Amino acid sequence: MSKPEKIIYKATATSTGGRDGRSKSSDGIIDLALAVPTEMGGKGGATNPEQLFASGYSACFLGALKFVAGKEKVQISPDASVKAEVGIGEIPGGFGIDVDLTVSLPGLDKAKAQELVEKAHHVCPYSNATRNNVDVRLHIA
Repeated sequence: MSKPEKIIYKATATSTGGRDGRSKSSDGIIDLALAVPTEMGGKGGATNPEQLFASGYSACFLGALKFVAGKEKVQISPDASVKAEVGIGEIPGGFGIDVDLTVSLPGLDKAKAQELVEKAHHVCPYSNATRNNVDVRLHIA
């Protein structure tokens, strides 16, 4: 496991009430209700940890793609996107997550897009955090 030599930024959030509660960031920018999705027997109507993870992972992965492309002097379209689908299900002794990342890189041929996606998967902190623990599948749109 690789640990950063120097922490550049640290985010802090506090959640209360579990999946039917509230989550707030230390700076107050995030302050949102949480709810168990109806698919899991809850009332729905608010965000949940899987949506937050999907939002974070997709944004982080696109950032990693831009970083890798910049190093290789490859222009990434402003319309580039990453869709993260995060599933949750039971595993022996608890629950686990499952991830599909679908990357759209308009203007790049599929081979170059695949190359950049593979490299970004080794750079992205979310990918590094989930590696060998979460099934993450990469797709090119």
